[in-house]
Amino acid sequence: METKTILKALFDLKSEVGTMTKDSTNPFFKSKYFDINQLLEHIEPLARKNNLIILQPIIKGFVRTEIHSIDNGEMVFSEIELTGIKDPQKVGSEITYFRRYTLQSLLGIQAEDDDGHKVAQKPKETTKKDCKSILENCKTLEQLRVAYISFSKAEQLEFEELKDELKTKLK
Repeated sequence: METKTILKALFDLKSEVGTMTKDSTNPFFKSKYFDINQLLEHIEPLARKNNLIILQPIIKGFVRTEIHSIDNGEMVFSEIELTGIKDPQKVGSEITYFRRYTLQSLLGIQAEDDDGHKVAQKPKETTKKDCKSILENCKTLEQLRVAYISFSKAEQLEFEELKDELKTKLK
């Protein structure tokens, strides 16, 4: 039996990925995306089928996604440097976001960046009432995280206490 190269295994995996359904909602932009857990649930069985293993270590300030061939030890990777944020909760959010995008990028999964690319186009006049309502309408910790990180730094400072209160309630 011939051993597949990692490129052949990835080719076979990609041919089975199909369309990813976005079932998480960004309450700020009213848009859909797939979270890291949904992405891994979809990809990992296909990786195993093709004798591939996905690892996502953090190495020297970089979030890295590695795909290793079990058959021959070959490896491909994609990585992105952490920004140096000091707040542990924000670092955790950044790591989760980067894990999703390094895996998505490495596999060439096509998806619109619904929860990130529109940040620069945030509504010009977001009121305090709007921010409060956005946070209070979050039904999961992931929705709360995505909404909060979409706020400007000033809005984050102003609504940090509310975010923490809601986070405790959603746990």
